[in-house]
Amino acid sequence: MEVWIDMYHSIQRLGRRDTIIFLTDNAVGLSEEENLAHLTANLAGDLDPRRIVPFLTSKHSVEYCLMYASRTASYGFEALTVLGGDHTAGPPRCVPHARELRTLIRQRVPRLDLGGWANPHRPAGPQVDYILDDRFEADFYLTQIVSHHSIAAVERFLKEARRRKVPYPGVFGVFLYRSANPATLSKLADFFPVPAAQLTREFDAGMTPEEICAKSVRMLREVGADKVYLSNLGFQGVDTRYRRIVELL
Repeated sequence: MEVWIDMYHSIQRLGRRDTIIFLTDNAVGLSEEENLAHLTANLAGDLDPRRIVPFLTSKHSVEYCLMYASRTASYGFEALTVLGGDHTAGPPRCVPHARELRTLIRQRVPRLDLGGWANPHRPAGPQVDYILDDRFEADFYLTQIVSHHSIAAVERFLKEARRRKVPYPGVFGVFLYRSANPATLSKLADFFPVPAAQLTREFDAGMTPEEICAKSVRMLREVGADKVYLSNLGFQGVDTRYRRIVELL
C-alpha cells in the first residue's frame, strides 16, 4: 500500500484538481489487498476521498462485496467502480455479470455513484445496448484500454453512443507503454488488445513512452473522448511522468 500512498502524494504535488485516482482491489490473482483500511489509516486527515475511486471486482463473496461497498461510503468515498474481474485467473466471480453486483450494491448503499465497463474494441451496437440496458445500474463507465492505433473503433463507439443518447460519462483507458519489449507486449495482450507492431515502430523512431501516451490522449480528445484514465504510470516518479504527459498535451 505504500506505493499507492506515494502515488497519491505525487498527484497532490501536481496541484491538479481535475485528477482522480482509480484504486484497484488487486483481485486478478489469489491475494487480496485491503486498500480501504490502508488508505484511511495512512492518509487520515490528508485524504480527499472525492479524488479516490476504489475498484471492486466480483472475485470475492457477495457478503464481502457488500461490506466493501458499505465501508467505501462510510469512509467518505463518493464513487465505486464495480467490474466483473478476469475470468482466467484467481477465484470465480460471485455473480455472472458485474451489473448484478452493482444492483445489489445499489440496494445496500444507494448514495454511492457506481461505475461500469464498456469495450470499444467490440461491435459498438451491442456495447451501447449493454450500457442502455435498465439493468446496467451505473452512473459512469470506464473502457478497455484504447490508443491512437484503435481510434477508428473509438469513433464508431462514440458515434453510436451519441446517436442513441447514452447519458453516462465514459472514461477511456490509455496505457503508458514503457518499451516495445516483445515479451512484455505479449503478456499484456492477455488482458487487452496491444498494437505491438505499431508501438515497435514508434519506439524505433525515437518516440518516448510519454510522447506515445500523449498522442493517444490527444487523438481521443479530437474524436470527442474528453475523459481518460492513464494506466501503468508506475509506483515512483508518478508526478514527473504525469507532468511530462500533461505538458505534451
